[in-house]
Amino acid sequence: MTSNSNATPTTDATKGAGVIVGGGVLRNANNGHEMAPLNTRARGDGHHGVTIVLSPPQRRSISSLSAPGGDDPTRAAWSGKMQFFLSIIGYSVGLGNIWRFPYLCQQNGGGAFLIPFMIMLVLEGIPLFLIELGIGQRMRLGCLGVWNTIHPWLGGIGISSCIVTLFVAIYYNVIITWCIYYFINSFRFPLPWSECPRLGPNNTFVDECLKSSETEYFWYRDTLDASPSIDDNGGFKWWIIICLILAWLVVFFIVMKGIQSSGKAVYFTSLFPYLVLTIFFIRGITLPGAGAGLMHMYKPKVEMLLQPNVWLDAATQVFYSFGLAFGSLIAFGSYNTPKNNCVRDVLLVSLCNAFTAIYASVVIFAILGFKATKNTESCIDVNRQLLVQHHLINDTNLQDDAITSMVNQLNSTNSSSIEKWGLQVCSLEDNLSKAAEGTGLAFIIFTQAIVELPGSTIWAILFFTMLLALGLGSQIGMLEGMLCTIFDIDIFKRVRKPILTGVVCMFCFIIGLIFTTGAGEYWLKMFDSFAGTLGLVVVAFMEMIAVVYIYGHKKFTEDIYQMTGYRPGWYWQLTWRFIGPGLMSILLAASVWGYIKEVPKYKAWDAVLGKGVELHYPPWVMAIALGMIFAGILPMPLVYLLRRFQILNVDLDIHQGSIRRNETTASTKEMIDQDDDDDDDYGNGKTRIGGPLATSDSEDNVDDDEPMTMTSKNNNINSNNNNNLKIYYNNHQNSSKKPFKMEIVDF
Repeated sequence: MTSNSNATPTTDATKGAGVIVGGGVLRNANNGHEMAPLNTRARGDGHHGVTIVLSPPQRRSISSLSAPGGDDPTRAAWSGKMQFFLSIIGYSVGLGNIWRFPYLCQQNGGGAFLIPFMIMLVLEGIPLFLIELGIGQRMRLGCLGVWNTIHPWLGGIGISSCIVTLFVAIYYNVIITWCIYYFINSFRFPLPWSECPRLGPNNTFVDECLKSSETEYFWYRDTLDASPSIDDNGGFKWWIIICLILAWLVVFFIVMKGIQSSGKAVYFTSLFPYLVLTIFFIRGITLPGAGAGLMHMYKPKVEMLLQPNVWLDAATQVFYSFGLAFGSLIAFGSYNTPKNNCVRDVLLVSLCNAFTAIYASVVIFAILGFKATKNTESCIDVNRQLLVQHHLINDTNLQDDAITSMVNQLNSTNSSSIEKWGLQVCSLEDNLSKAAEGTGLAFIIFTQAIVELPGSTIWAILFFTMLLALGLGSQIGMLEGMLCTIFDIDIFKRVRKPILTGVVCMFCFIIGLIFTTGAGEYWLKMFDSFAGTLGLVVVAFMEMIAVVYIYGHKKFTEDIYQMTGYRPGWYWQLTWRFIGPGLMSILLAASVWGYIKEVPKYKAWDAVLGKGVELHYPPWVMAIALGMIFAGILPMPLVYLLRRFQILNVDLDIHQGSIRRNETTASTKEMIDQDDDDDDDYGNGKTRIGGPLATSDSEDNVDDDEPMTMTSKNNNINSNNNNNLKIYYNNHQNSSKKPFKMEIVDF
């Protein structure tokens, strides 16, 4: 602490946290956690004195002061509206829109599934979307800073969100790794998954491939070299390690300078997938069998809506398709200008997200309908040859319907002959009903459909480039949310962004090596089932409770009005206060019940049978899974307990008090006593520290109900400070000198 003997009274008082006015403390609008220098200069009337003011933290609504992070000149900002919009589209529209939503539609009533999906989108997704984007834009802080500012006890929400995001980012980049491997192999002609490999001098087909299929063999044996169980890791696969290094290098160079670098990449990651989807759409609807695929997918089965699992799947899909609770939306919002219309952004992104999911489903099932048609025709051709071979028919030109009818009749009357002769029941509906999601849809089912297309190499390159763009867009968004939280911590602000980003990427790569073993896919499914499910639901639920009931829905409504000029009405109030928390509670309870009622399983590859078999996770793996769940949840109660009972004395983000200087001859004891009285009456509701947030700087402010711009607010603060200084010096011009005395008061 240094002295400043050249400072003028006006300058010193303006920089201080507060000045004494009639025995009270009048607070400055600046946070001022820094320690102001003490001054022992003569005041001019022969009196000397120093006052140390221990002020409680400013617990006011952000509607009554400038944004906590708004005065940071080093904070990044979007270069334009288009960059922000494409970034948030690239983050929200991810791989789940391609390989998760079509599967859910197929399994949960076809077109009827769109009803619960749209209902959950309106009641759950959009309200929470606006909460995250709006609170980030208003406070201009990352995930950790936002919840610390609302209340110090809520700081664990930001830590939990960061930990869960770390888990998801580690395994999500492995999916990008597999896409890179398939993208590289797409340049081979013919495609390596188009036929079974041959071995030995006789060029006989590999038995494992014959028992499964060409695409399954390439995925499980050539790509993963899958082990028989998660207990047997099968060793590291060098080709996957190289692709993983390449994936993390690409991600590092995109995000190493924050949105200054990633903002340029989003023009590719956000727009290119729509170009490829449109190309596939035009080609897909012209293929034979496309209509059958679309009819199978969107044919409504209304009776399915009576099953609770359908609504639960819809709520889960909405939750994950928006990327809620990762902290990324808060980070994206914090880079916006204070007057950005975030309500319009939320509605546009929500519509775009829903449209993309439906559009991608049309493309996927049009091509899968073509694949099912080709498979059915091939099956009928095999049956035709077998029937001729066993002299059941003589005409090889017999119609497909006649062949199918004959095989079905034999199956009903003499099923043993069917098995003996190798005949198969060929059904287009059965082929369409072979559902797959995730990696199974992308790397097995859809790759088989690509093989059937003329010019399959070009289509494979386009498809996996699209998957790379979708994966990178979501990965960039998750890392931006996590890195924004890290950069908002004071001790990391001194580290250059590329260095800190490189350390994070290196750490994720080292942990991600577990996915490059023969059991890599089994570990990824375990991470996907446990690391990013329950923790995210709890974080999202706490976010909604924190903003609506602790910060206050009225204050947040006023903040939205000040930023956009639009005051959220009854729809927003009902979904924020009642419907949204209720749905999140049901989703949370259903997630917990899902873990309890059924022992978790995973599908392992059996090379002898040539198919996947379900196995239970061993106890040591379940212990790791539970550890990840608790790691994503425990920071919230831990931070609450540490701050509630003052166990955590050193806090980097929320200071419980700060030392301020004011030139006065009044004793410190008298000043602190007055400050104690002022604290008891602080805010509108006479709230002590830790209570509800106050809504104004002064109870006499008659303009509290009027929206105030950022410029006029700062002008008023400066004007009030000057007037307060005049009042202070007039009231204390003839005050008698009192002895210096200091007391330590714990607020």
